[in-house]
Amino acid sequence: MNHPINTKIDSNQGIDALFLYATEGIIISNEKGEIIRVNPSAGKLFGYHEDELTGKTVETLIPKRFSNHTSHREKYNESPHPRSMATGMELYGLKKDGSELPIEISLSPYSNDEGKFVVAFIVDITTRKQAEEKMKNYSAELEKQVKNRTMILEEAIQELEKTKKDLHNALDKEKELNELKSRFVSMASHEFRTPLTTMLSSLSLVTKYGEKKDLESQNKHVGKIKTAINTLTDILNDFLSVSKLEEGKVHNMPELLTINIYIADIISEMKLMTMEGQNIIHQHSGNISAMVDKKLLKNVLFNLISNAIKFSPNGEHVEISTSASNSTLKISVKDIGIGISKIDQQHLFERFFRGHNATHIQGTGLGLNIVAKYAELMNASIDFKSEENKGTTFTIIIPQ
Repeated sequence: MNHPINTKIDSNQGIDALFLYATEGIIISNEKGEIIRVNPSAGKLFGYHEDELTGKTVETLIPKRFSNHTSHREKYNESPHPRSMATGMELYGLKKDGSELPIEISLSPYSNDEGKFVVAFIVDITTRKQAEEKMKNYSAELEKQVKNRTMILEEAIQELEKTKKDLHNALDKEKELNELKSRFVSMASHEFRTPLTTMLSSLSLVTKYGEKKDLESQNKHVGKIKTAINTLTDILNDFLSVSKLEEGKVHNMPELLTINIYIADIISEMKLMTMEGQNIIHQHSGNISAMVDKKLLKNVLFNLISNAIKFSPNGEHVEISTSASNSTLKISVKDIGIGISKIDQQHLFERFFRGHNATHIQGTGLGLNIVAKYAELMNASIDFKSEENKGTTFTIIIPQ
């Protein structure tokens, strides 16, 4: 017959064993907060022998910065109940050597014939805090790396977008240049043929009238040759200007010039282009000199004055007016010619554009586009006023 094994043990011995051998620190205090018992784990945790803490208040084990602990303890004693201490807050204990350690505390009140007591279960969470800190640092480092990689990726994307944009612009530029070449070939074949034919024809007639000693007819055809040569010169100048602008070879290099002398030299050159009865008149006011790029301004004025000559009838004058101050140089070129219609004015500075009323007059349609580009290089503004059959005035204002 089997007899049951007696597993009953003395309850006090069991409790003592749990108290003595528990890996958690256990401290028992009375209503006054006085420590009445400390287990070995608690003593080791705080660096005390258990007997050293008996009779001291629990505040002995709390850093002085937590000065309000006494009032919290007294409030807890008014309504004691099992709970974790300072949930959501970081708790620290004060060791005998003055150092601190992170801890977690659970409170369990009980009472007996001797009075009311609180059992505090204390866990050292140093290892966990170190692991958390390590994980926090790792997360921060990981976040930093992700941020850096993201930044590098964004920069790479931006660079790709820029490259894509540059490539797109380059393709557009190439397309524009190819179109320019095609239009140049088409236009040049027509524009060059007419003055060349005129020159060949007039040369043979000059010889013929020379033999007949017909000086009037001879001079007439010499004039035609001169006009044809001027036309070819204009065409070549336009294409040379476009080529230099496209290649970025044109730069604004201002220098001091005496305005009256400068304009007089230009008029002297342009007189060769004037038709019968035409004169170029200049008026000036203000400062006698200005800072401007002579070559750029010369190209602008050559285009504007040659247009004024070509689009004006015989006998009509071309007027140039200049005025200079400390801040600006203002130049106007006025003619009383065929003018520009309202519709054509919208496209006036576009490449190869020619007004509907100018198709009978030779030209490349590049002149005003070149003028606009040169004005831009000089940081100048250009404006015009025109009315069909009443003339046109172009005004350029160059900052000083």
